[in-house]
Amino acid sequence: MRFELPAGFAGIRVVGDVHGESGPFRDAIAGAEAARLFVVQIGDLTDHGPDAPGVLAAMFGLMDRGAGLFLLGNHDHKLRRALLGQPVKASAGGLDETLAQLEGHPDRAALAARAIEAIARAPAWLRWRDVLFVHGAFHTSMLNEPAPPDAGARRPDGLVSRALFGQTIAGELTDAGYPVRVLDWVDYIPAGLTVYCGHDNRSIGGRPLIAQGKRGGRAVFLDTGAGKGGHLSWIDIKA
Repeated sequence: MRFELPAGFAGIRVVGDVHGESGPFRDAIAGAEAARLFVVQIGDLTDHGPDAPGVLAAMFGLMDRGAGLFLLGNHDHKLRRALLGQPVKASAGGLDETLAQLEGHPDRAALAARAIEAIARAPAWLRWRDVLFVHGAFHTSMLNEPAPPDAGARRPDGLVSRALFGQTIAGELTDAGYPVRVLDWVDYIPAGLTVYCGHDNRSIGGRPLIAQGKRGGRAVFLDTGAGKGGHLSWIDIKA
């Protein structure tokens, strides 16, 4: 899916995984609006942090002003399923915390309805000029295939699974029981292309990791641990 920057914006502010940190997210939005930058949030708006409802409200307000969007992340996809009453595994401090925060919020019904609708149509990947935005990991097919318009409302498979969960090794799990994630995909990014992603906190000294691939492309990992003891990061790209 190719993205056209709306008129009046001087570039894009790419914001990493927010994970319920509403204060830093609002700061990122305020700075972007002051600099006339369109916000592309890389996915995983909620879970772990203290104010998931605040993050959702800030994101929806940004969308209503035509000043930003969010990509589909695995936590967003899971939140939608939970709000629809579908069976999901709510990990301690993660989705269960988000649901508890929403349950006690005065705008719960409106936020939940908007989240169900917005997550259903959130793009799984987005191409702009020599940049590709995706939550989990890149695949070369994303350069030619548009993201499904209903990626957030369907079972993740194929390219959508890669976009949400990254590249994993089938059948291999970490000691914590999660799939083993690898970064082989970075070497397949073509020269001249930069992939901005999140999902894994691979930061170096609290700063986003920039990985150079064998074919000349590069990946920028923007998850620096917001909601999990780290902080929220963003990078500005001028038009």
